[in-house]
Amino acid sequence: MSVILEVEHIRKSFGDTEILKDISFAMDRGSTLSIIGSSGSGKTTLLRCLNFLETPDEGIIRVHGEKIFDAKECHNKSDAEIRKSRLHFGLVFQSFNLFPQYTAVQNVMLAEELLAKEQPEYKARKKEIHNNIEKHARELLSQMGLSNREDNYPHQLSGGQCQRVAIARALALNPDILCFDEPTSALDPELTGEVLKVIRELAQRNTTMIIVTHEMAFARDVADSVIFMDNGTICEQGNPREVFANPKELRTKQFLARYREGSS
Repeated sequence: MSVILEVEHIRKSFGDTEILKDISFAMDRGSTLSIIGSSGSGKTTLLRCLNFLETPDEGIIRVHGEKIFDAKECHNKSDAEIRKSRLHFGLVFQSFNLFPQYTAVQNVMLAEELLAKEQPEYKARKKEIHNNIEKHARELLSQMGLSNREDNYPHQLSGGQCQRVAIARALALNPDILCFDEPTSALDPELTGEVLKVIRELAQRNTTMIIVTHEMAFARDVADSVIFMDNGTICEQGNPREVFANPKELRTKQFLARYREGSS
């Protein structure tokens, strides 16, 4: 497999508080990376930096070997350039973040339609382009098992269904890397199973994914590699089964011990 993502020396602070401290890692195309760690360890901030919802203070991000972000040069980036860089990543939020005034299919269509409107041929081919985008959105929702709920509004859907709409929306622009920020934390156990099933299927299709999760068994069994974060640093990374069975770092051992105690 070829390397798809390289993250080099990312740092991020909010005021005087350093949230990310020299984060570096790489991942291969078609692989799944799980990021685990206690609340406040910097996991979500890292995902937001990858999606340019936050701007790293230092560091470099490369996708397919192309430098898409360098903190030393970011002040020269236009909004259009930042949006283009963001297209490499699709983000699924823990609280869905669906637009309540739009149906499921409209939520999935929205980003693709906004991009289409920026193209010079959009006015001449508006109806054709709209129909193609709608067809694509309905296909994605069908893949999520929602072919009978496409025209429902978010308030008419369960939490698990809303999260599957959010996954379809993140896939709509065909991102290089699909990122999940605690995708099951707002769900009860039954609905959690629905969403994890979809993510397992995506992994089987070799979708490149980064998953921030507290579902330790899922992180161990589905991911190709795992990163344990604590206090803004990467304490340990490697094969999930090896890390979970025989963690080398004390902080990893303590974290996994607390997890085992809580799940027993």
